[in-house]
Amino acid sequence: MITKRERPKAIRLSDAAAERIREIMANGEGKYEGVRVGVRNGGCAGMSYTMDYAEGVAPLEEVVEDKGVKVFIDPKAILFLIGMEVDFVREKLGARFVFNNPNQTAACGCGESVSITPAKVD
Repeated sequence: MITKRERPKAIRLSDAAAERIREIMANGEGKYEGVRVGVRNGGCAGMSYTMDYAEGVAPLEEVVEDKGVKVFIDPKAILFLIGMEVDFVREKLGARFVFNNPNQTAACGCGESVSITPAKVD
């Protein structure tokens, strides 16, 4: 009998990120299906991460379900985000989502933009 192995997830969520996203989604009164993650050009290092509410899947998007949360990945960003973990940290002066991306090569001093190289797909 052949056992089908689960395909690795393009993006993973830490327990803290999944919990925070579930809290946010609960306040959305069922309007949103998950979060959409991507990148956009801009900033002093070249690119910035994006994270928005997602009401549904857009054409060609990758959909990852991790820890009970749906993450929709912009098709233009998938090669830049493969292997990334989204975390949520609480600090003395606030809280924020953190993108731990193995494809990130640099970040600007303010932390708002990054340099990312596309993942090598074997």
